[in-house]
Amino acid sequence: MYIKQIIIQGFKSYKDQTVIEPFSPKHNVIVGRNGSGKSNFFAAIRFVLSDAYTQMGREERGALLHEGAGAAVMSAFVEIIFDNSDDRFPTGKDQLILRRTIGMKKDEYSLDRKNATKTDVMNLLESAGFSRSNPYYIVPQGRVTALTNMKDNERLTLLKEVAGTQVYEARRTESLKIMIETNNKREKIDELLNYIQERLAELEEEKEELKDYQEKDKERRCLQYTIDHREQLAIANELDNLEEQRQTGAEDTGDSEERFRQGDKELAEIQAEISELKQQVDFLNVDKKQLEAERKDYARSKAKVELDVKHLTDGQSAAQQARSRYQSELESLETSIEQHEQELVQITPQYNTSLQEEATLKGELESAEATRQRLYAKQGRNARFRNKRERDEWLRAEINNSYPQLAKVKAVRVQTAEDIAELEKDIADTENAIASLREQLEGRGSNNESMQAQIQEAKSERDRLMDERKELWREDAKLDSVLSNASRELRQAEQELSHAMDQNTSRGLAAVRRIKKQYNLDGVYGTLAELFEVNDRFKRAVEVTAGQSLFHYVVDNDDTATKIIEILQREKSGRITFIPLNRLRPKTANVPKANDAIPMIEKLQFDPMYEKAFQQVFGQTIMCPNLQIAGQYARSHGVNGVTMEGDRSDKKGAFTGGSMDTKHSRLEAVRSVSKWRDECDAHKARSAEIKRTLEKKDQEITRAVGNLQKLEQKRVQQEHSYGPLLQELRSKGNDLQNKKDTLDSKHRASTKIESNMKALTDQQNAHEAEIASEFKKALTQAEETQLENLSSTVQDLRQQHANLSSTRSDLESRKKILEIELREDLRPRLDQLQAQEFDDRTSSSSTGRGSAPGTLKDSQAELKRINHRIATAESKLTDLDSSLDTTAAQIQSLERRHAETKATLDEIALAIEKSQKRTEKSIRKRRILTQQAGEVGQRIRDLGILPHGVGGALEKYERSKSDVIVKRLHKVNEALKKYGHVNKKAFEQYNNFTQQRETLTARRGELESSQASIEELISVLDQRKDEAIERTFKQ
Repeated sequence: MYIKQIIIQGFKSYKDQTVIEPFSPKHNVIVGRNGSGKSNFFAAIRFVLSDAYTQMGREERGALLHEGAGAAVMSAFVEIIFDNSDDRFPTGKDQLILRRTIGMKKDEYSLDRKNATKTDVMNLLESAGFSRSNPYYIVPQGRVTALTNMKDNERLTLLKEVAGTQVYEARRTESLKIMIETNNKREKIDELLNYIQERLAELEEEKEELKDYQEKDKERRCLQYTIDHREQLAIANELDNLEEQRQTGAEDTGDSEERFRQGDKELAEIQAEISELKQQVDFLNVDKKQLEAERKDYARSKAKVELDVKHLTDGQSAAQQARSRYQSELESLETSIEQHEQELVQITPQYNTSLQEEATLKGELESAEATRQRLYAKQGRNARFRNKRERDEWLRAEINNSYPQLAKVKAVRVQTAEDIAELEKDIADTENAIASLREQLEGRGSNNESMQAQIQEAKSERDRLMDERKELWREDAKLDSVLSNASRELRQAEQELSHAMDQNTSRGLAAVRRIKKQYNLDGVYGTLAELFEVNDRFKRAVEVTAGQSLFHYVVDNDDTATKIIEILQREKSGRITFIPLNRLRPKTANVPKANDAIPMIEKLQFDPMYEKAFQQVFGQTIMCPNLQIAGQYARSHGVNGVTMEGDRSDKKGAFTGGSMDTKHSRLEAVRSVSKWRDECDAHKARSAEIKRTLEKKDQEITRAVGNLQKLEQKRVQQEHSYGPLLQELRSKGNDLQNKKDTLDSKHRASTKIESNMKALTDQQNAHEAEIASEFKKALTQAEETQLENLSSTVQDLRQQHANLSSTRSDLESRKKILEIELREDLRPRLDQLQAQEFDDRTSSSSTGRGSAPGTLKDSQAELKRINHRIATAESKLTDLDSSLDTTAAQIQSLERRHAETKATLDEIALAIEKSQKRTEKSIRKRRILTQQAGEVGQRIRDLGILPHGVGGALEKYERSKSDVIVKRLHKVNEALKKYGHVNKKAFEQYNNFTQQRETLTARRGELESSQASIEELISVLDQRKDEAIERTFKQ
């Protein structure tokens, strides 16, 4: 073992951390100038290894800290690292790191970088040979000089110190001290033995009288024991009888209490049914009032519609006669129009054919005349010219002059063709428009009927939506009442539940439910009581087992619990104990497998995800038939046992039991709160849904009413649009006729234009041909022949044209007559009749009472609808009356049953009260008997342990009568009076002194043995001291 490395920081002159290494395992020499820190280096080693720097004050510690320029040093340390390859330090490591840190207010040690106490460090140094008794393992400066100047006796003392003989001398001194104490103890023991021997001699003389006294006292105790034992048995029998009576009475009381609980529960159920039926009666009465009000409204509407129907029916006959006249006139007029149209259809093709033939014949006539005129012109023209050149020049001039005329005629023909096409298109459009208008006029009846059907359908839709809204209003009113009742029940249930817990827990539970909804926390599941179901038989046992854990809140993890607790603290909203499932590690219980030990957790129904929570609370509990069995299992298996009545045996040994208030159950209170809270939430959700449906229904009704108004407006517009239609139809007819006339003139103009253009073209062709022919003064033979033929042809064509023109004129006259009669007479009369019929219908539809327009058919349909509504309302009223009668009968039956059950409960309560009084009387008597039994037992215990051989005497006295025993006891007590001076504890004292003598003798022997051992130890220590001095001196 040797020093490997030294680290110094903040100690005296070493401000910064200084590492000194390496060191030799043998000798090391530190050389340096004055002030270089040699002495401080040596002081740092002493600071760690020696006790020279112990018990330092604040100033002394401050003196060890570095003082110099710069920041002040607040702490310093010196660390020495030893090579421990030889295991000089018993640490099991190859090296040891020892550090001492000092500050103004601290002085700490550490071993291998771990904090250690000073005692641990000193013991470790002692084990390595750094003993306080031998301080010369560090030789400070000046010590060698002092050694050379010492005297012989001082040197011997020094030699002893270096050799470590002080340890031996200290142990020798301590051994001598122990030996002196041992001698003193032995002397005291000798004194006590002498006193005991003298006392035993005195007690030997008192033993004879004591024997006689003991014989008499033995008999006395046997007699007294027999008397007390008989009294004890009598008291025990009486207590057994009382216990039997108590058990019987408890069973009867338990049956009565069970019957009372069942009756009370039945009474509550009956009351709940009565309340529910009464609420139902209120709802039925509300429905009845609403239906009666609706029936009255329907009756008023019915009377009004019946008056409208009567008024319309009265005017029906006159309207029917007028309609008959109108119908006959309309049929006559339509027949005449049909005849005219048929004749016009027949004449029009003939007229068009005749017109076409006339035009064709006229064209031929004009062509022939033109040709003849050209021949005449040519015949007269040849005389005007002298030669062919003059003739050709004139002909070319004529041809050139005809070109502009021909171009102009062609332009006019194109324009005329365009005008004709445009007129034909306009005529077609006008005819289509007229046809459409006539269809509208002819279909106005069906349109009116369709419009009335749409209006009726819209009214039905509006009425249906209003009826649905009324039903929703009724249901909403019912829900308001039901919700009010449920809220009242919920407040009452919460108030009852709050009595089962402290105020902070109650406030905390309400706050947690609110926080769960407000922050939308999914991992908040509910209180333990809300998460399971249990049979009523085990309810009391479960409540006793869980206790306040019923109101602990189960959450998914500790983060959720921490978040809620922070909110509760911030809002100051109470206190709650949470059960985070991720932190639970329930222990497996040693549950006995027996018929009289049922694991409580098997009787609970819960979601498997909460199993850890229920194992934590109920996993260590079993249910037993009685408290005795529960206590046995609690001791043998380390589980908690509980009975059905709620008596509990804890595995730690505690018993809990007694009477419980059966009327107030925390589980029932939790169930009641959960039930009413669920009902309130369901009713609130349904109420919100109804309100949303009502809003939608209002929107639908608004749309239906708007649609009905649009249809009414459309019908009014349709009724008022007939006159404009007729006017438009007349205007369109006149316009059509004008356009047809214009078209005819355009066609005639087109024919004339074609004729002119043909004449010009023929003339040009003739001029061109004439230019190409020879110049002659007269016509050629062919031209002469052609001229003669043309004259006869023209005569024939004129005759034919005259005949065709006459035929065409007759057809045209007849056609114009038919068209004028249709246009000016028949169709206006038809339109007038139709307008009259429409006006009559409109006036008949608007002749009603009040502001409810409609035809007789509409009024009859309205009347039928109202009758149907009245019948439906009356049917509902009949059903409501029947339901009211049935409900009233049920309420009366339940009230009679309620009264009978209450009377039975009163009788049971009276019987329970009497039983309780008997029980209290038995308890007082039992208390007195128990006190007497205790006194008798105390007297028996005061008799002490019965001597040997008393069994026969007891059997003898047990067969004796009590009065004989009492007399014998009296005699024995009289005989014992003469032994009043006897030391009644002589035997006991003699035995005690004998035992003390034996004990002291043994102790004296032990002290003598110890003295011998100490003397031997002193001898050994002297020998070792001499050896140590001799070995040190030699070294």
